[in-house]
Amino acid sequence: MMNFDEHKPIYLQISDSICEKILNDEYAEDERIPSIREMGAQLGVNPNTVMRSYDHLKSLDIIYDKRGMGFFASPDAKKSVKKMYKKEFMGLEMLSIAKKINLLEISLDDFVESLKDVLEEQQK
Repeated sequence: MMNFDEHKPIYLQISDSICEKILNDEYAEDERIPSIREMGAQLGVNPNTVMRSYDHLKSLDIIYDKRGMGFFASPDAKKSVKKMYKKEFMGLEMLSIAKKINLLEISLDDFVESLKDVLEEQQK
């Protein structure tokens, strides 16, 4: 079961979960992903919601379907997901970070130094 955020449509949260699994190599490129029914049962959601997620991911070329065989992660799925997430991060999240930096009057040098520390900690 997945814990859903009430502020974001469930089909997008399912899409994000699939994208994360692709990035973490849980769903390898050109390999089958769970069927709509399987995914619905795993997550405890209506298959129509899963179908909406799959349609969304198909429109982004992250997954594709083989008639009679199911859905598969696209050959360039990982690259596509990274590109999508980078664009989202550089747009929305970067704007939010910049606003806070200005609001709190954090120098760029202090911010970069803190960012380096955080990144080093995560690599351990």
